[in-house]
Amino acid sequence: MNATLLKLSIALLLAVLPALPFFLPSIGDDQPAIEAPAGFDGQTNGLVAQGRPLADGEEPVPLRSFEDDKAIFEELETVVDGVGPTYNAQGCVECHQSPVTGAISQITELRAGHSNTNGSFVDAPGGSLIHSRAIDARIQERVSPREDIRSFRTSLNTLGDGFVECIADSILERIANDQPEAQRGLIIHVPVLEASGALRIGRFGWKNQHASLVSFSADAYLNELGITSPLQPNENTSSGRSIAAYDRVADPEDDGLDVEAFAEFMRATKAPPRDEERAATVDAQIGSTLFDQVGCAVCHVRTIVTAAPGTVINAGAFTVPRALGNKIIHPFGDFLLHDIGTGDGIVQNGGESTKSKLRTPPLWGVRTRNRLMHDGESLTFTDAIQRHGGQATSSRRLFNSLNDANRDRLIRFLLSL
Repeated sequence: MNATLLKLSIALLLAVLPALPFFLPSIGDDQPAIEAPAGFDGQTNGLVAQGRPLADGEEPVPLRSFEDDKAIFEELETVVDGVGPTYNAQGCVECHQSPVTGAISQITELRAGHSNTNGSFVDAPGGSLIHSRAIDARIQERVSPREDIRSFRTSLNTLGDGFVECIADSILERIANDQPEAQRGLIIHVPVLEASGALRIGRFGWKNQHASLVSFSADAYLNELGITSPLQPNENTSSGRSIAAYDRVADPEDDGLDVEAFAEFMRATKAPPRDEERAATVDAQIGSTLFDQVGCAVCHVRTIVTAAPGTVINAGAFTVPRALGNKIIHPFGDFLLHDIGTGDGIVQNGGESTKSKLRTPPLWGVRTRNRLMHDGESLTFTDAIQRHGGQATSSRRLFNSLNDANRDRLIRFLLSL
């Protein structure tokens, strides 16, 4: 390491040291924290019984077992089931499948809008989400020339999200407060639909637009599949135009059980695992140290502990179970919003201050992605790092100041995640 880099690294480490350590459970917890189960093996984390794979033609029963909930997550719905009239996919698994059900994929969604005369973001008619499919060609949505703010968003991993849901708000606040002011993430509070809209710190979606997995599931069922439920009972439009004449199934099209099954499946998944063989190599271990030294760990927080079993979360709608409580997770993310110069310009929950910000993508399982960043437009880790500006400018510069061998070692570490 050259002298300049050494000085920069020491200064940065002194600045960010409070953000790097383990986030311990609250004083008074009855049980010590243990590692959360991890694996790409399609097995339950212990929240619910595994059950057995369903036989051909057998109907899954919501909330009966992990295999039942997974089968519901994997179902491809049809127009008869209520898909559409405008939609993006026929089932959750279409966007969350690589390498196993619940993970990520190459699928993207399209968002658009424009700025008004005051510079504030305005949704495209009918909302910023532009659906890529329709059950009738006459209601296919398109981006109009007026909507000059446009962005693709890649599908997100949902494996291990039950642990993320069980991170106490106080821990996210501590992470933000411990970050240097220049790199401090933004916390927003968003409605928990199943708790009558009571607020909690957002943590799911590229804009942290959801705080609970039930809310997330109901939103995705409506906005990605076009299927209404008690929590989201109203159909979308076609670019602001009514689609009532094309809606063939009475609303709500789901009685809420599928939404609960989606949430339970995600809560019962294991966290994305490390590639232990790669992680054990000398190069990856050196790369891990460099990851901290250049400041990546300020936002890509290595280790968090979930709330204790029995903690009431989601504004009273969910109680942390033993399978998810006091679990040590390694998400390599802070679940906060940051401006790193790649913001998509879209506003959802959180107001105008979120326009240029996106949630730090957790890096657990990132080796399964070959399209990086929120829009999938970066095809290598180096490409993705070079796009880091704004609050991540110093980390990009420190990465670039490494010699070729050390830059390669840091990339080898990322390939172990």
